[in-house]
Amino acid sequence: MLSLPRGSRLFTSFLSSSRQLTFLRSYSSCPSDLLPHLASRPSAKHQIYQSLSTDPYVNLSIEHFLLENAPTDSSILFLYINRPCVVIGRNQNPWLETNLQALYNDRVTHGTRPSDSDVLFVRRRSGGGAVFHDEGNLNYSVISPRTTFTRNKHAEMVVQALHRVGATNTSVNDRHDIVLTVDPGQPRKISGSAFKLTRHRALHHGTCLLDSPNINGLGFFLRSSARDYIKAKGVESVRSPVANVSSVFGDASALFSMQRVIDSVMEEFSRLYQISPDAVRSAQRAHVGEPELYTGENWVAGAVGESLAYGEPEIKKGLDELTSLDWKYTQTPQFTFSTHPIEDDPRERPPLPSSLPPSTRVFLRCKHGAITESHISTSDVSAEASSQANRVHEALIGRNLHEIQHWQWYNILLDRLGTDSSVLLELSKFIGSRLGCS
Repeated sequence: MLSLPRGSRLFTSFLSSSRQLTFLRSYSSCPSDLLPHLASRPSAKHQIYQSLSTDPYVNLSIEHFLLENAPTDSSILFLYINRPCVVIGRNQNPWLETNLQALYNDRVTHGTRPSDSDVLFVRRRSGGGAVFHDEGNLNYSVISPRTTFTRNKHAEMVVQALHRVGATNTSVNDRHDIVLTVDPGQPRKISGSAFKLTRHRALHHGTCLLDSPNINGLGFFLRSSARDYIKAKGVESVRSPVANVSSVFGDASALFSMQRVIDSVMEEFSRLYQISPDAVRSAQRAHVGEPELYTGENWVAGAVGESLAYGEPEIKKGLDELTSLDWKYTQTPQFTFSTHPIEDDPRERPPLPSSLPPSTRVFLRCKHGAITESHISTSDVSAEASSQANRVHEALIGRNLHEIQHWQWYNILLDRLGTDSSVLLELSKFIGSRLGCS
């Protein structure tokens, strides 16, 4: 029985939608804004949701709410498709892992809405590497008791779902990724995984490249122009060749369907956790209409939408954190950027642009995204170079790297180096282009 405090927002919403009903029948429908209450009920042992939102911040915030608030013995499947975006792991470096210049520049336009053509930058709460999402990529998330969790369990579940729709040459490798093998000995990655473990709960979420229109160009968004200059702590992504699941259906008589894969994943999840067929049917049909939930004796299923993230305070709190610049950039572990070999990073560097003096040096050390050490100089005289570096450092110490724009680099260098303005313009362009400034 569903009990809501009289006068509460949830009670008002529920009363207006269900008219004279003050409790839920054994199999009932209700508005999706009741999810916070329904998902946290002790009896909600099994939950299946499909999001109608393509906002990655919204979907990750709903996912986080479910992880934090659902019963500790519950099993949850949450499926969503995001608009084009690059998503990095919690302990990764955006300057190293992404092409910041190709992504929506939230460092300048934070608070405004990106256009439909913009590719977003997202830092998730789980670990793992950087991935590209778009409308051809299915994101699956399974939340389960930690005591029954294994790292391959739900990847194998997705593989079984893919086998059921005809992608029988998919399997899980030793990195917990799902791969597609077309040519012997040349598996291509179609799904990566990330995990988050709490005291009682385990979250496994992954991508699945079903029919991405960007399959041949997604590397562009994950290729940093600063990679040759950065030495970073934290997790570095492992690059792998990728493919679409749809590529194996080229000669098939039936057209490939993403929704068919979604339905198959729901069915495999229900087999794994012995869930009522009513729950699966409810989840599978929910996507065709407005956000709506269905509930049975021990399950909740259906579709959720974007309004949920803005109407529920706990989900909105998570949304605000994910979209904040502090979360996106100052969570970055310590790293150095250097145009020349240093003790911590003795690699040879690419030559500097010919428009810069050969004596040019650029060194930055950042902790939590803020500059703690620096050396920027152009002089070939040691004493003058040291003096230049000290003057620039006074202007940079403690500043958040993501807040310094291209024109600000130029102004700082012009003010502190006092040398040929054309050289400083070229130097500011070089720094800005490598660090993703506008």
